This record gives sequence, structure tokens and C-alpha cells, in this order.
Amino acid sequence: MKNIILSIEGMTCSACSNGLEKYLNKQNGIINANVNLVMANASIDYDENILDQEKIEKYVKQAGFASAGIFKEFKIEEKSKKEKIKFIIFSILAVILMYISMGHMINLPIISILNPHKSPIIYTSTLLILTILFLIYGYDILKNGYKNLIHRIPNMDTLVTIGVISSFIYSLYAMYMVIKGNHNYIMNLYFESSAIVIYFVKLGRYLDKINKDKTKEAIKKLVEITPNQATVEINGEEKIVTLDEIKKGNILISKPGEKIAVDGEIIEGKAHLDEAFITGESKPTTKTISGKVVAGSLNFDGYIKYKAEKIGKESTVSEIVRLVIEASNTKAPIAKIADKISGYFVPIVIIIAIITFIVYLLLGYDLSIAIETFVTILVVACPCSLGLATPLAIIVGEGVCVSNGILVKKSEILENASKINTIIFDKTGTLTYGKLKISEIYNYSKFNNDELIQLAGSLEANSTHPIGKAFTDYMEEKGQQKLQVNNFENISGYGIIGKIENQEIILGNRKIVEKYKIENKYLEDEKKLASNGNSIIYVIKDKQIIALIGVNDIVRQNAKEVIEKLNKKHIQTIMLTGDNQETAEKIGKEIGITNVIANVLPSEKADIVKKLKAENKKVMMCGDGINDSPALANSDIGVSVKSGTDIAMDSSDVILTQNDLNSILKLINISEKTVRNIKQNLFWAFFYNTLMIPIAMGILKTIGISINPMIASLAMVFSSLTVIANALRLRNINVT
Repeated sequence: MKNIILSIEGMTCSACSNGLEKYLNKQNGIINANVNLVMANASIDYDENILDQEKIEKYVKQAGFASAGIFKEFKIEEKSKKEKIKFIIFSILAVILMYISMGHMINLPIISILNPHKSPIIYTSTLLILTILFLIYGYDILKNGYKNLIHRIPNMDTLVTIGVISSFIYSLYAMYMVIKGNHNYIMNLYFESSAIVIYFVKLGRYLDKINKDKTKEAIKKLVEITPNQATVEINGEEKIVTLDEIKKGNILISKPGEKIAVDGEIIEGKAHLDEAFITGESKPTTKTISGKVVAGSLNFDGYIKYKAEKIGKESTVSEIVRLVIEASNTKAPIAKIADKISGYFVPIVIIIAIITFIVYLLLGYDLSIAIETFVTILVVACPCSLGLATPLAIIVGEGVCVSNGILVKKSEILENASKINTIIFDKTGTLTYGKLKISEIYNYSKFNNDELIQLAGSLEANSTHPIGKAFTDYMEEKGQQKLQVNNFENISGYGIIGKIENQEIILGNRKIVEKYKIENKYLEDEKKLASNGNSIIYVIKDKQIIALIGVNDIVRQNAKEVIEKLNKKHIQTIMLTGDNQETAEKIGKEIGITNVIANVLPSEKADIVKKLKAENKKVMMCGDGINDSPALANSDIGVSVKSGTDIAMDSSDVILTQNDLNSILKLINISEKTVRNIKQNLFWAFFYNTLMIPIAMGILKTIGISINPMIASLAMVFSSLTVIANALRLRNINVT
């Protein structure tokens, strides 16, 4: 199975995107297709043995749309000046057309040659010419409307097309009667209705495009973080190159005031870098030799050389952009409901319009009135606002998440975060900083403390667990060399084993002592270490315990505050840890978590998540994204609290790149406000159509309330703009 994301042209409303999505999903070889109206693209999973890009693009064309090739997330196009000029010209023509067609009705001065009573043929011919110009201007609408009708996936364009063509054909008939001498038909001309309906649809789409572009600002800002050029050192000489020319392994130079061009590792120099866009840390970070640098970071004061490691789409910034794009190409459950309704909506409107037309004729109304009512119903019932209600709010909400260092991988997560009522926290690296230090040593061996740590640290250097860093840091401070380790083995949830100088060394928690049935005479010492908040490491040599080492961690500064706020939201908080009960309870008490489960293996964490879900809890799991992967995968929402440089390897649903627990609260708040915004949008979209369709049918004519096609098209624009404006409000919400 392969995936391709294509840029799609010609989509104008949710019925368009729904129709294309349904059409693609019916085709042989396409496994799954998701069409995104706001981003104007389609993410397609397909069988490469049956299809290729060319065949898929043919399907897109058959459905009435056009593929513009692979979607380039890094080149979000600006509004075309040509499109803007064209719109201005037709705005002027629309004013002229309205003046000619209606000026005489409100006693505005008008030249005699265009007076319908004095020069009816010239008057009607002028209206015809102007209307034809508008039909050419709206050719894309008419073409799509026709194609979608033929393919039995009617959409907004279909409604407009049927209405416009119906009124235009009837107007041609009326014009024919005027030319024959029956000047009464001058009042039955609807050329201006056809033209102005197209103009207002175009107006709505022009404004819609401007506002949709605003929803992509977060992505644009990320794309603009990296510089366009960089300095590469080649044979001792400096050369300015573009980012595309940089290869892995190249040596790059960064001077004060310049941005880092690609992800890499410093090989020479020292500098303070601003990495706030990734880490959220406002203070510059000191970087020296072997330090990792991230593309887009600003070099404040140093001259450094660094080796390129991640270039192009492998870079951290590119990964963030990719995740945002992929998230926008998934659908939240609430969006699927709106899409389903929208898919039925257009055919129902067409049926209502036809029935109303027939009823008007049966009641003895003039054909022109029946046609006007028919057209008005079709135009006023545009489902654009309904189609924009959910995807626009979701994308704006995702943009707010990105700007707050929260990467949401699927749109449904942004909706579901508001439903969470239980949050499980891993301790090390999540509730604590994970920057462990050796605090106490109970040494029962013939080795001195430094020799003991060298023995244990050589083994820990092969481990990925945060505790291992405490040992290697200690060795670096003492200038100790790592000893040769053979037969290294990691026993998940217990500890590690290896051979040093042919002697078996075991490091781990109390469970590893019990697993290997080793006599433990030091439980009281373990309790003493635990009472001081230490994680305890047993050091075992030749099946004998030779030391207990206490490793201490620092609780995150805002952990207590975050837990308090979650409790106020009536969200249950649980701490899981592989540590002993005493240490876990001490930290739990310090930050306000009463539900503490200690001595837990990674697989057992997943079982606890499953048990809570079986009790109908909506569970969020917060961990490091690697050791906690089983629990993260089984939770309703898996959240990784970690550095943004590890994004590509992460398997959780949400990544907090700012490594800040407060981001969990922000995610829940953004979710709540986004869902509320979607519900408001859907309410106004349904309210509008519920209100306007009966008015368009003429049900309220008896009390003097009625509309014509032009008013209907204007109302349609305002309904869409109301939804857009409401969605854009999310950009300014308070997320704390």
C-alpha cells in the first residue's frame, strides 16, 4: 500500500469534497481516500500493483475535478493578482448591470438608449451581453455543476448551475418575445439574476479563499523559520549555498545573528541558541561540541561549525509541517456526521425546488414566478456554510495547537481531548524532568564508590532509560572511561544484564532481585533511600547484591499546579511508575496525585489502561513515547512529553514539543473551545437553511416576506462568512 497526497482544484463546498471522496473510494485499487476541502487536497491510500498517480488523477478528472499534482506543503500559494484584478473588473460590471436592470425601478437617471420602455431591444441585448460575460466568468461553476450532476454527486455548483441556466433560458425566451413586439416580457427578464448569482458565488469564494489562507498561517510561519541560504565549508573555504544544495555530512558555519539551516551536530565552537519555537524555552540554550542543533534556531552570539544530519523533509521543522498536513487530512467524528448530512442535503433541495415549481404552476402562478421561486430555492440552499463549519474550525484549532507547541496527529484527537476524564502520567520524564542524578550510594562491596559507578555506568551506557544518563554523567564528571561490556541484555521493566571482564553484572529494581531469586538483606536501606524520594538501583555481581544506588529526579516546576487544575475540571489523575511504592507515594503527595500505582512493568501499564477503558473511562496516557508505547497505543489519546527533535520516531497521538505539562491543559482547553465553535457553526448553518428555504419557497409571502435569486445569493454569501468569521475567532482564544 502506498499513500499519495494530491492538490485538488475545483472543490467549492462540502458536497464537492464528499462527492469526490465517495467517487474515489468506489474505485478498484483505492483502499482509502480522505478529501480535505480547506486544504484543497486528497490523501489517498492505494494498491501500487493496480494504480499509479496518473490513473488516480484520471479518476479525479472523471469526478469533475482537476489534480494539480503532488500537494506541496512547503509552497502554500498566495492569492493571484490576476484573480484579484478579474474580481475587481466584474465587481464594476455587476454594479453597471444592476444599475441598467433596476435603475429605472427606483427612478435613477438612465440614458434613453438603455431605457427598457424607449429602447427595449437595445436594453435586453445589453443585459444579454453582460450576462454572457458573467457566464464566462463563472464557467468553472457551471462546468463543475454539470459534471457532478452527470456523475450523480450533485453539489453546490449543481444547485447554482441549474438555477442560473434555468433563469437564463427563460430570459432568452422572454427576450425573443420582446423582439417579436411583446414588450410586457421586459418585466420577465432574469438575466441580471443569472449574472449576479454567479457574481455573489464568486464573491463568497474569493473571500473564502482569503480566510482559508489565514487558517494556514501557523504552517506558513513554520516553513519560514528556516533560512533560504547557508554557509558551507568546502576545502577550508566558505561558500553560500541554498538549502537544496546541502548534503548530509556537509560542514556548515553559523555566525552570530544567523539561523541554523539544517538539523545537525556541533563539531567546533560554542553559542547560545534560541530554540523557543521547538522547546518553548524563552532563555537561549548553550550549545557546545557534540550538541545538537535544530533548523530555524537563532544563533545569538557564537561562531560554530556543525555537521548536517537531517536535511529537507527529514528536518524537525519539516516533520512538524508534515504532521500538521497529515492531521488536516483526517476527519473528526463530528465532521463525518456533517459530511453525511451535506451529502443528502443537495438532492433533497433539488427535489424541494422541483416540487415547489410544479405546485406554483398548478396553483395558476405565472411561469416566470414559478421559475424565479425555483431558482431562489436552489441558490439560497447552498450548503457551503454547512461544509465549512467543521473542517475550518478543526484546522484553525490545529493551528492554535501548533503555535502552542502541541502537535496533534489526527483531527479526531482534537475533538476527543474534550471528552477525557482520566489522565495517566508516567513518572520519570513526565511528572519529573527525567534529569536524574546519583544522590546516595550504599556500598557493600570491596570497590570504592567511583569504581562501583564505573562498573555500573559502563553497563548503563548501553541503556536508553533516563536512569542510565545519571551514571554516564557521573562518569564524565569524574573523567572515567567506559569499560568493555559483552552480552548486554535489556529486560523491560526489570533492568539490564551484561558481562564486564567475564563477570556478570545485573542492574535493576527490586523485581530483578526477586526474578533471579537473589537473597535481599537490604530492604531497610531501600526504604531509607525511598523515603528521600530516590529511585533505587540494585547492583548485583556474581548473584550477590554489592550496592544500592539512589537516583533522584526533580519534579517539574508546574506539575502541582497542572494537577490542581485537572482536579478542578473533575479529571481523575493517576501516576504509574516502575519505581517502588515509597518513592512513588512521596512524589505523588508532593504534586497532589493520590492514585499512585508503583512497581509496574510497561506491559502492565497497558493492562491498567485497558481496565480503565473497560470501565467506560476516556483515558489519556502521558509518557515518554518509547518505553510507554504499549500504554500510549492502548489509550484513547497517547501524549508524549518530549523534545521536538524526536518527532519522527514518535508513536503517540499528540507530541508536546515544548516539554511542558501545562500543554496538556492547553490541549484540553483548545479541544473544548474548538468543539464548541464547531457546534456553533453547525447551529448557524442549519438555522440559516431551516429559515431561508421556507422563505424562498414563498411560504411567508402572505405576511410580506419574500426574496429573489439575487437576495438569495447574497444571503448565501453572508451565511458562509458568518461561519468563517466564527471559526477564525479561535485564533485569538485564551488557551490557558
